[in-house]
Amino acid sequence: MALDFIKRIRKPKNGARKLTGRCLLFALLMLAGLPGSGRAQKPDDTIRVETELAAFEVTVTDKNGSPVRGLDAKDFKIYENGVERPIDFFEPIRKKNENRPLSIVFALDVSGSMTSEELVELQAAMRKFVKRLADYNSYFAVMTFGMNVKTVQSFTNKPDKLEKTFDKILRDQDGLSTHAYDAVDEAVRMLRKKSPPTLKNQLPRRAVILITDGFPVGDTVSPKTVIERANDAETTVYSILLPSFSRLQGTKKPLLTLLEASGLIEKTGGKSFYVNDNNFEPLFQSLEEEITSTYVLAFYPSEENRKDGKFHEVRIETSKNLQIRQNRNGYQLK
Repeated sequence: MALDFIKRIRKPKNGARKLTGRCLLFALLMLAGLPGSGRAQKPDDTIRVETELAAFEVTVTDKNGSPVRGLDAKDFKIYENGVERPIDFFEPIRKKNENRPLSIVFALDVSGSMTSEELVELQAAMRKFVKRLADYNSYFAVMTFGMNVKTVQSFTNKPDKLEKTFDKILRDQDGLSTHAYDAVDEAVRMLRKKSPPTLKNQLPRRAVILITDGFPVGDTVSPKTVIERANDAETTVYSILLPSFSRLQGTKKPLLTLLEASGLIEKTGGKSFYVNDNNFEPLFQSLEEEITSTYVLAFYPSEENRKDGKFHEVRIETSKNLQIRQNRNGYQLK
């Protein structure tokens, strides 16, 4: 396993790349856990490694907007500040327990925006969503927000804990505020601090699922700040938007919500899903397809770009008539 990891983090240019001090230390620790070394690594050990990789999560869709699976590294090109760079790491999400971990935070609006009936339907849909992702290496946390942001369940991969958590979710009867940006900001912090940067040598898939009416009220943090922090944490934000219709509009088309107008979803590579007739199930099925069909691509920035502290634009392209969404449009190493 350690040798395989060393291969992954070596740069193919001129044969090989030297390991960073942290990576070399990690490799030695891994070797110490191999049979006969005197120390056995537990299966659920969290492996924390810091590398110089600039990583990007991408979603590829066809002309109908459906996610495209089965692509390889050769199907992509990465451009850093307009210059093509080699792809040093590539991995899709696969349905294997040892594959890339999925770290997902539910951020649920329990203010007056959500009815009791919607909450019941939502609880059932979330249960099915978690069960469908049981074959993946998935971890979930649950937050609620209204007047305040609360962590109801920290990261777990145990279905029984999540079942009990969903039962605990109650509507805030006195909720007058909808701190959606604060909730996403707190979810990103949780992903940074409590979900592993890497697990079993795999870069994680990080996502926040925000369920709200799309009209934040009373937040203390700005959308711009949340976007920057989500990008820095390589986190994608998806939204499930409850019905929001204007009586003055005269049609049944959803209004553009403040949440969508802020760019939070678009600039983190996410997507908005709209609830109709309180039926969450089809939306969560589509969301599952989105989350589990992405690819991570990464490269080693030049030594100069690693040290200059500047923002570097990154564009990822794919062949054919396919559309691509990135979870961020560049990187800045601080």
